[in-house]
Amino acid sequence: MSIHGLIERTAAHVQAAMSGEGSGHDWWHIHRVWQMALRLGELEGADLEVVQLAALLHDLGDQKFHGGDESVGPRMARDWLTGQGAPPELVEHVAEIIRDLSFKGAGIATPMRTLAGKVVQDADRLDAIGAIGIARAFAYGGYKGRLLYDPDVPPQMHASFAEYKRSSAPTINHFYEKLLLLKRLMNTDAARQIAEARHRFMEAYLDQFYAEWAARDAGDIL
Repeated sequence: MSIHGLIERTAAHVQAAMSGEGSGHDWWHIHRVWQMALRLGELEGADLEVVQLAALLHDLGDQKFHGGDESVGPRMARDWLTGQGAPPELVEHVAEIIRDLSFKGAGIATPMRTLAGKVVQDADRLDAIGAIGIARAFAYGGYKGRLLYDPDVPPQMHASFAEYKRSSAPTINHFYEKLLLLKRLMNTDAARQIAEARHRFMEAYLDQFYAEWAARDAGDIL
């Protein structure tokens, strides 16, 4: 079996399944995570076959779109890779990464067992912060019909994944409940360096958001 051919077929399979998706979890999210994971994997010396396949398949069965069922993603990855004739150890490694990848709440540890898993987790989390992370947060909030912001609804530091999944809070809360926490959760040195600038951008964005919300920026011209 040609691993290069498997990666190409997997990319085509995922692109066909996820193109046009409007919640911020579309093909271009997958493509960015794939390319970032490949970049980080090369720097860190990770298994690039596992890294690329896990990055490509990581959101194909996201629990958010399957009633909170966390088993769907790993199962879809197993079914696809097994059907393509991939070795069982490769199949299980990719499925394990997909199972353990996601952020599950501020109070929940999500360690990755392997370097490949750490790299893919970092790539996915990098796409959740910075300018694109902000755009994706509001795209998902709109998809779910959530308010932009409500000053009377404070952020919650969820103590369980079930609590995190049940949240329907305004999108601005998501910055405090997840996005601003990700910088310190990066696994690799390279990802930590990239996260620094993206984190600062989000902080600057929030400063501007609150200034506009309160019309404080009007003081610049009045």
